[in-house]
Amino acid sequence: MPAPSAKPSNRLSLILLVALVLGSMLGSGIFGLPQNVAAGAGAGAILIAWGISGLGMLMLALCYQMLALRKPELDNGVFAYARELGGDYVGFNAAWGYWVSAWIGNVGYLVAAFGALGYFFPVFGEGNTPAAILGASALLWLVHALVLRGIQGAALLNGIVTLAKVLPLLIFIVLVSLAFELSTFKIDFWGTPALGSVLAQVKSTMLVTVWVFIGIEGASVYSARAARRSDVGRATVIGFLLALALLMAVSLLSLGVLAQPQLAGLKNPSMAGVLEHAVGAWGAVLIYIGLLVSVGGGFLAWTLLAAESLFTPAKGGVMPAWLGRQNSAGVPANALWLSSAMVQAFLLLTLISKASYLALISLSTAMILQPYLFSAVYGALLVRRDGKLGIQVITAVASAYCLWLLYAAGLKYLLLSALLYLPGVAMYLWAKRERAQTPFKPMEWLLLAALLGLALLAAWMLSSGRLGL
Repeated sequence: MPAPSAKPSNRLSLILLVALVLGSMLGSGIFGLPQNVAAGAGAGAILIAWGISGLGMLMLALCYQMLALRKPELDNGVFAYARELGGDYVGFNAAWGYWVSAWIGNVGYLVAAFGALGYFFPVFGEGNTPAAILGASALLWLVHALVLRGIQGAALLNGIVTLAKVLPLLIFIVLVSLAFELSTFKIDFWGTPALGSVLAQVKSTMLVTVWVFIGIEGASVYSARAARRSDVGRATVIGFLLALALLMAVSLLSLGVLAQPQLAGLKNPSMAGVLEHAVGAWGAVLIYIGLLVSVGGGFLAWTLLAAESLFTPAKGGVMPAWLGRQNSAGVPANALWLSSAMVQAFLLLTLISKASYLALISLSTAMILQPYLFSAVYGALLVRRDGKLGIQVITAVASAYCLWLLYAAGLKYLLLSALLYLPGVAMYLWAKRERAQTPFKPMEWLLLAALLGLALLAAWMLSSGRLGL
């Protein structure tokens, strides 16, 4: 059952949809990108990783564009495409995984923001001190109150913030281009022996490069609120291409200012260290301010996406009905409250466990890989018989890329993500009981058994110290 059409006041234009895609992609990840990719790879392997990620994500963007045109009646593509592919339980897991990825990513944003403030105020440390958690909690509920006032207003603010955070990125690119040295870029081009083989180096960067692309589906998630359905696919591709240009420029130009071992040793946000080396201390201050603006915008965009990722499935009967209720401003208020509560709980967990920003983003990325795979495979099956060769190749490459990502993520994050997928079973059973429906079909019982087995293995490994963030 499709979600009700958004009120005219909540309709999102092409520009706002592009800003939602770009704003959700350009959060904190790009500011730590130079160090994050250089930590495990040399320039040559990083170039290969960007080639794989850029091509794979472009194919996925084109796949979402094709699906938006071919299936305009399906709202919230991440959920709807998975449901069309494998039924209610598969669709539910796609929505659940996407939602968990969204709020864990928001925890990472808050840790990064207060880690940046730690540059000016040491009491915030790396973003996971008591003072930082207290400040992050206050910011969380401030944004929560803002979104409750209306989707349109929050999306408009996100568009303004997106423009504001692109400016320091452009300044960085210009200044680092002037300081770029080809001889520095060529040092240990294929990496030092300590980094391992080129394939190992490429794999080590994949979760990082995927993390900075997450948000590519933002327009698809908000398809029910688009002013024109054709804008959904267009916004996806435009937002992706703009983000790709900025991400590759920041990552590769930095390798011409500092060599790989120097970049790997930088404190995050590593863009600050690169620009400080190029122009002096004021460059670091500029980047820290830019990071704060960027994280605020990214946090706002993902707060919107997290609530919507529960709202549409609730209207479709695979989430409890109370998550599908809207307030007088047309905001899915209950879904928003649950999302904010989970962010708050994990903020407190980071205080106890001292979970790092990189661990949080890796876990957030792992949670979203399956929803991406479901969308790509559904697209491939849809065009298998009646699609042109070009679009068949696009969907096949997108599917292969998503499978490669699951391989690159490794067993650790597969097991950790299983632990986070398992609690969703209770929500699914709740929804089915409300509607007096049989919860699982025979094939879905097999999926549940596999998930339970992986989760139990992960729990045992965590308790024995064999697994951890």
